[in-house]
Amino acid sequence: NTAEVNGNWTPQEKALHEARLKAKAKRRLRKSSSRNSTSESFSESGELSGSDPHSPKGKVNASDRKSRTGKGRGLPKKGGAGGKGVWGAAGMVYEDEEPDMRDPNYDESAQGDTVYATVVPEVDEKELEKMVNPIVQEYFEHGDTKEVQMLLKGLNLGQHKYEFSSLAVSLSLEGKASHRELTSRLLSDLSGKMLSQSEMARAFDKILKELPDLILDTPEAPQMLGQFIARAIADHVLPMSFLDCYKGKVDCDHARVALDRAEVLLNMKREMVRLDNVWGVGGGLRPVKHLVKEMNLLLKEYLISGDVSEAEHCLRDLEVPHFHHELVYEAVVMVLESKGDTASHMMIKLLQSFWKTGLITVDQMNRGFQRVYDELPEINLDVPHAHSIMETFVDLCYQESVITKQLRDACPARGRKRFVSEGDGGAIKN
Repeated sequence: NTAEVNGNWTPQEKALHEARLKAKAKRRLRKSSSRNSTSESFSESGELSGSDPHSPKGKVNASDRKSRTGKGRGLPKKGGAGGKGVWGAAGMVYEDEEPDMRDPNYDESAQGDTVYATVVPEVDEKELEKMVNPIVQEYFEHGDTKEVQMLLKGLNLGQHKYEFSSLAVSLSLEGKASHRELTSRLLSDLSGKMLSQSEMARAFDKILKELPDLILDTPEAPQMLGQFIARAIADHVLPMSFLDCYKGKVDCDHARVALDRAEVLLNMKREMVRLDNVWGVGGGLRPVKHLVKEMNLLLKEYLISGDVSEAEHCLRDLEVPHFHHELVYEAVVMVLESKGDTASHMMIKLLQSFWKTGLITVDQMNRGFQRVYDELPEINLDVPHAHSIMETFVDLCYQESVITKQLRDACPARGRKRFVSEGDGGAIKN
């Protein structure tokens, strides 16, 4: 019948019939495989694989929640552990999990060692001068460049760091020669460590532009700034090409004076050595021998010119009030070694002027005379009449109110009592 029927089918009906047969075969194959997996699961759980499917154990329970597809072994998931609200299976080791910052129970302080960093805000340009001024003024007192570096590290100067150099130079222009010497040393120590050559050049460029305002308070500002530039180039604080950058490009007359001054000073030195004497003698920063030489030269020039005001100006420029006793000592020794009374009267006039103006204090005056008293026996070897000259000079100083009565009385007597003559009966002259 099938053949007959097939013979009467059209090609489309034949193809559809074959497709249905293939689908039916696949369903049978799927059912047979599911039965085999079910029998295997029963055999693993202790049941006989060849049990009667019509028995109560082989029937499928409609209320059973297990999968009815026949897939899997029919065992509970996860082996019966790790469900919701339980600790998990015995012996299970959990790995450390990174704490989540979005967790409501996240505790920042409990996450190891907490490091607190101090954030220093950048200094505003308006507050820069207020903060730098005290640092520079204190440096002029103690002269310790390392302390300045430590204080600058505590400030966040940011892009205004170069302005520290320009402010320091501006302040020193209004101060003493020793302040300018200290500033040159500070710039030398800061160069390369905290400030580069380009930043230093930027600072000096700013000062050159501010010269018209600086000259109102300090008329000599252009010349002094030229000395600063020359010293900075010699100390390698500024690049060697600093002056070349301004040739033919400067319109300000004051800036041109400063740059010309720097160029002259640099051309005077064939070898690029430190221009240590560009600021003259700067206080106690100089060796004692140098100060003694300067004071000796000061007194010799005074004996030639007789200009008291010039001598006073030179002594003030030395800036060593604690060393003025050396001037008193040198002046008295010059009187003892001189011939005639001219030097004696001129020195009395000079010491009297210094005494009245307060340039030499009573302590320095007493110390200078006392040094001569102590060395008088040695001086007497070179100057035979030193004792008599000293007595006369001390009396004149007392009469002109240069020294006190106690200092006059402290003048040592002669080492040997002088007799009148052998024919006077050996009487000692009073």
